[in-house]
This record gives sequence, C-alpha cells and structure tokens, in this order.
Amino acid sequence: MESLFLLVPLSIALVFGALWVFFKASDDGQFEDLEGPALRILHDDDTPDR
Repeated sequence: MESLFLLVPLSIALVFGALWVFFKASDDGQFEDLEGPALRILHDDDTPDR
C-alpha cells in the first residue's frame, strides 16, 4: 500500500512529461511532413561520378 504513494505521483509525472515532449515536438514541426522523408529516400540518386 505504501508503494502506491510513490508510484501514483511518479506515474502522473511521467504522463505529464510525455505529454510535454509530444506537444513540444508537435510545436517544433516534427509531424508536419510524414511522407516526404520516406519518399525522398526512395528517390535518392547515388550514382557515382565518372
């Protein structure tokens, strides 16, 4: 029972930390273009120069 006094506030702090990281990443534009980098790697031109 005493462990709940430690685990409940710790889990609440962890949830708020995860939400802060998510919203900070969202504000910085991490989720703006989800398809661009995936398509860019397919069209990467790595032909060697001769």
